[in-house]
Amino acid sequence: MSEFAHLMPNVVHLGWLGQNGWLTSIGQTLYMTFWAALFGGVIGLIFGVGLVIFDKGGIAENRVLFNIFDKIVSIVRAIPFIILLAFIAPVTQAIVGTQIGPTAALVPLSLCVIPFYARQVQAAISSVDKGKIEAAQSLGATVPDLIFDVYLREASSELIRVTTVTLISLIGMTAMAGAIGAGGLGNTAIAYGYNQFSNDITLVATLLVLILVVFVQLTGDVLAKATSHSHR
Repeated sequence: MSEFAHLMPNVVHLGWLGQNGWLTSIGQTLYMTFWAALFGGVIGLIFGVGLVIFDKGGIAENRVLFNIFDKIVSIVRAIPFIILLAFIAPVTQAIVGTQIGPTAALVPLSLCVIPFYARQVQAAISSVDKGKIEAAQSLGATVPDLIFDVYLREASSELIRVTTVTLISLIGMTAMAGAIGAGGLGNTAIAYGYNQFSNDITLVATLLVLILVVFVQLTGDVLAKATSHSHR
């Protein structure tokens, strides 16, 4: 322990507990990742499904709704995240009462997840064999039946993969949000590492983010394989 304290004095000095401790930073990163993934993921899934079923030749073809969904997704996705943070600051203030901190970051993070995940979902469920859709329709399946029992079920393995990609991207965005006051490991790396020339803090914060990313990737791979095998 003494050798670690000698090599990483600033890391040890920062401590585990307290407002700026490592456990606090890790908890804030997990908090932002979980809730932004939940809120943005649910809405993104709805948009992704809508982009498929409302498209030309879709099971509920509707060009007006498709164009609305498509334009919203394309426009929001085109805005760089760092600009989006500043652009919707008044909206964030109105919703959560503040523009800084992990809870405030949930608004732009969720909004950024929606178009990214929607496109991922669109690609995933578009790959479902059209023959299975037609077979289910011939048996009298309704639109909700086709969505839940065919599209989402048949594409479950691919959906897990794209969800994994989205989560990894989201972890990176929480670090970026942290750099401008949202807390978490990004804030620790910049405010207590980079800005104070404490390279050991920056290194450890980066390693913790990488560990989190690797954990998400490995978990996603295992779940995707298990789901793929169960459908064979």
